[in-house]
Amino acid sequence: MYVTVGDIVNLIEKIAPSRLAEKWDNSGLQIGKLDWPVKRVLISLDPTPDVIEAACNSKTDLLITHHPMIFNPLKSIDFSSSIGALIYKAAINNLAIFSAHTNLDSAADGINDILVLSIGLKNLKTLSTTGQTDKCKFVVYVPADYEHKIIKALFETKAGVIGSYTCCSFRNTGKGTFKPGYSAKPFIGTIDEISHVDEVRIEVIADKHDIPEIVSYIRHYHPYETMAYDVYPLYEYDNKEGLGRIGELEEKQELHILAKKIKENLALTCVRVVGNPEILVNHVAICSGSGSGLLNDFFKSGAQVYITGDLRYHDARSAEFEGRGLIDIGHFASEYLIVEKLAQKLNIMAGEAGYGVIVEACRIERDPFVIL
Repeated sequence: MYVTVGDIVNLIEKIAPSRLAEKWDNSGLQIGKLDWPVKRVLISLDPTPDVIEAACNSKTDLLITHHPMIFNPLKSIDFSSSIGALIYKAAINNLAIFSAHTNLDSAADGINDILVLSIGLKNLKTLSTTGQTDKCKFVVYVPADYEHKIIKALFETKAGVIGSYTCCSFRNTGKGTFKPGYSAKPFIGTIDEISHVDEVRIEVIADKHDIPEIVSYIRHYHPYETMAYDVYPLYEYDNKEGLGRIGELEEKQELHILAKKIKENLALTCVRVVGNPEILVNHVAICSGSGSGLLNDFFKSGAQVYITGDLRYHDARSAEFEGRGLIDIGHFASEYLIVEKLAQKLNIMAGEAGYGVIVEACRIERDPFVIL
């Protein structure tokens, strides 16, 4: 089966929808073409020279990174410059590079949820909800004999996703009526006569911006000349997508004890801790990567401690003033967890899709900071 970069990108879109990316971000295809063939995929945190060298040496066709290779606009591509040399190397080796950045942070089962599992939190909520999700309910009516055909088609679209679950739907049966006009070409019924037909109502959740594509796709499989469907806007009060998470510990514990457990669980050489070490903690806020931007969300959340990376001096002073705790585990440690998990997930999805591709995690990356 001929598999392209675009095919793999479509799988990533199901894991980390591009609509979740922050406006300032540059997630997406960095180098290459969507129609390039793919047999080998490598997953890494960063598109560093060592990673790109390893990808080229292993004849990788697609490198998927968390951090974008191109973040700020380039005024020129000078092959003698650091970024230019990497672009040149990737291009001559037909290595496509794709980034899933803040969309992978915000996605359900994304980096923040992987980090939460390693810390051991329950009863999770989102710390900072990303933009408008614009969830809708898509409802379509089909003759009973076509129920399973339409359900199968629906699950081939982006519809039917609720949190960590896919292929979610609800169905009930009823009686539909219609009277074809003289210009109609009815699949069932007779011109100018009322028809009473056993039909099935199928409901799925979908994103507003995906509705036109879903309608077009289902119409291709629907037997009726005029497909009957409804779209209802939904209000979400329990959105599992967004930056950061808030959760509860199994039992209260002092800040210094929690910090030591996290250090052990993540196999870290050190963590930076702010606040009274004897603060009792039962609610925890976390944010993968650089979490300074969500500090006010943390203060509003009611959590006693905030776990993240790249915290600054004045962040520490603000937390002290609020009587809260901070645990800085570092940018790399808070995000590298996703590399292996994403490779495993993408391998499963590619196998289910019948793609004969190899997906591997890059295991040569190290934290750029060294503690002496």
